[in-house]
Amino acid sequence: MRESRRAYFLAALAVVMLGACSTEPGAKQAQKSGAVPDRIQGKLQVQAQAYGSADAGLNEGGPVVFLWQGVLRYTLFFRKPVEVVPGDEYVVEGVDAQKVIDDIGDPDAGTNGYPLPSSCERAVRMAWGGLPFDEIDGRASALRIRVKRYPARPVFLVMRMRPATAAERAASADREAASGKNDAKIPEVAVAAETQRASLIAGPAVLTAPLWEPAGGTVRCPVTIDAAGKISELGTGMQLCEAVPWSQFRYRPLVQAGHPVRVKTEVEICFEPRKSTP
Repeated sequence: MRESRRAYFLAALAVVMLGACSTEPGAKQAQKSGAVPDRIQGKLQVQAQAYGSADAGLNEGGPVVFLWQGVLRYTLFFRKPVEVVPGDEYVVEGVDAQKVIDDIGDPDAGTNGYPLPSSCERAVRMAWGGLPFDEIDGRASALRIRVKRYPARPVFLVMRMRPATAAERAASADREAASGKNDAKIPEVAVAAETQRASLIAGPAVLTAPLWEPAGGTVRCPVTIDAAGKISELGTGMQLCEAVPWSQFRYRPLVQAGHPVRVKTEVEICFEPRKSTP
């Protein structure tokens, strides 16, 4: 039954992920400043077990909620308890923490590590205005620990969330159908990276190194390309690979026996070192 699938967040999560205050102050502050919150849509995944001791302290051992959008898995943070249905599709508005942090940059020129405490505090204030100072400090500190450990895995501070409408779900289903992602009849073949490179239509082969890895480097990222020629899966937890904007990549679909197939391959990406600022 649907009710048996519901996941409830408990008050024990209030230390970081949840709070007793309403989300309205943060939403009103964003509207007043003219800031447009980030918007993501995807299916929710609820993970009951904690990752480890640090993460258990982060959310008091409670469930972690993720939202999948393409190959990206966003970790969602809430200001107050919410009720969600694992596997259902939601539209979420709020603050993409790493985007805020990276837009601010590093005025300390690497002397205080990544991310800066002040940048994390800025992200928290943008999402949840009106919090007491001690709560802002606590949430910003927890955010910094989380981002520092997995800098390429997006953390999303939720301001508003609702179930996707029928039209939004249908559009998402159409995209998945076009990709053949859930079609077990579509075969999967392995293609060497050098061979697959010739089928690339769009996608950056060279990127600027992120703030958290300023020296950059070259990585080979195992991926799956769907029947529509888009990256549908990333087969590694390597942070530089997770930092690649895979949604920008397009390949000519591989056809065998007159039908498109999925491709397992590797993509080589070069991250150029960041230029130091005076």
